Amino acid sequence: MGLPPGPRSPLLSLFRIFRSPYKAYGEWAQRYGDPFTIRMPFGTVVMTGDPAGIKEIFAADPGAYTTWGVELMRPVLGEYSMLVLSGTRHKQMRKLVMPSFHGARMRAYGATMRDTARRHLAALTPGRSFTVPSLTLAISMEVIVRAVYGFNERARVDETSRALLELANTIHPAFLFFRALQRDVFGLGPYAKFKRARARVSELVNRQIAERRANPAGREDILAMLVEARDEEGAGLSDAQIYDQLQTLLGAGSETTAFALAWALYWLHRHDDARARLLAELDALGDEPDPERVARLPYLSAVCNETLRLRPIVHDMVRTLTRPMTLKGVELPAGVAVSAAASIVHERPELYPEPERWRPERFLERKFSTSEFLPFGGGHRRCVGAAFAVYELKQVLATVLREHTLRRVSDEPLRWVRRGAVMAPASFELIYEGPR
Repeated sequence: MGLPPGPRSPLLSLFRIFRSPYKAYGEWAQRYGDPFTIRMPFGTVVMTGDPAGIKEIFAADPGAYTTWGVELMRPVLGEYSMLVLSGTRHKQMRKLVMPSFHGARMRAYGATMRDTARRHLAALTPGRSFTVPSLTLAISMEVIVRAVYGFNERARVDETSRALLELANTIHPAFLFFRALQRDVFGLGPYAKFKRARARVSELVNRQIAERRANPAGREDILAMLVEARDEEGAGLSDAQIYDQLQTLLGAGSETTAFALAWALYWLHRHDDARARLLAELDALGDEPDPERVARLPYLSAVCNETLRLRPIVHDMVRTLTRPMTLKGVELPAGVAVSAAASIVHERPELYPEPERWRPERFLERKFSTSEFLPFGGGHRRCVGAAFAVYELKQVLATVLREHTLRRVSDEPLRWVRRGAVMAPASFELIYEGPR
C-alpha cells in the first residue's frame, strides 16, 4: 500500500504552506481525506487532523520517531536545543529543564509578568492609538529577559530586550525553509544579519550565565535553576547546553505568547459582551489579586483557550519515523514524517460547532482531550514551557483589561502574516483611552 493521496507539486505545496498553512491544510484535508500526504523539497509528511490519528502519534513509542527538520533547525536553535534533540538525549534534557516550569514556580513569575505589562502600558499616550503586536511582543520579550534569563538592572534589561528583539526580527523564513540559504555571503543577506544579531545576544547571555555560575543562590529565575540542575549522577549542564535551552525558550515562548495575547485583545475588542463578562470576573477579585487566583479564573481560561484554538500560533507538530508505523490503518515506512495538525482538528465542527466563531463559552461547556485541543503539541514532546506561556497570557491579559481602557479602531477582519517559523496576526491598532 502506498502513501495516502495529497498535492503532487513539492514546490507549490511549500509555497502554500509558507503563505497560509491553515487554509492549505484545511483544503487538502477536505479534498484528499485524512490522513493526506504533503511532499516538499526537504521531505514527505503524512498529516492528520483526526483526533484518533493524533492520539496514535502522541501515544507512539518515543523511539519510533526522531526530530523533523534537524538540519534546518540546528544552525538557528543550537546543537543542544530540546527541539533538535531526540531519543535518550531529549529525555535527559527535558528531565533537567522541566522542574523550572513546575506549576508551583509560576507564582514567582506572576509579579514579574504583571509589573512588565504595567511598565509598557504606562508608556502609552491617552487618546492615541498603538500597534498591538508590537506592544505585546515587547512585553513578552521583557518577561523572558527577566523571568527566564534573570536580568534585573533596568539598563541591562533594556539592552538585552533590544538585542533579543533584533534577533527575532532577523529570523527570515527563507533560511528556515532552505538549508542552502544558511550561508554568510561576504556579510550580506538575511543569514549574515541573523548571525550578527545572534553574536550580540550570545555575548550578553553568556556573561549572565557566568555571573549565575558564580552566584546562583537565592535566585528564582530559570537560568539560575538550569545552572543548579543535576542529573541522577550529579552532572550539570554545560554553558553551551544552558545557552541553547535559553535560546529555545526565547524562540518557543516569546513570539508565540505575544501573538496569542495580540489575538486575544483583538477578539475581546470585537466582542463587547465577552469583554464585559471577563471584566466582571476580574473585578470580583478586588484590588491587586494574587496571581494564582487570576490563573484559576474559569472565563479567563476559556478566553485564552478559545484564542489558542482559533488562532494556534504553531499549526502542526511534525516527527520523522525511525521505523514503520500504522496511522489510521495506513502502513507508513520509516523515513517519512507524521504530523498532528492543530489547525485542522481545532476546526472540526463535530468538536467545535461553528468553528469559525470565537466563542469562549465552548470551553466552559465541555472538556477537550489532548488529541482534540493541542496548542502546545502532545505526547513526550509537548512544549516544556506550556504552563509558563499560559500563565503569562493570563497575567498580562488580566492586567491590561483590569487597569486600562482600550478601544478598537476598525471593524476590518484581521489577516494572518508569516513571521519566521510561525504565523502571526497582521499589524493592527487599538486606541488607548487611559487608566480604567
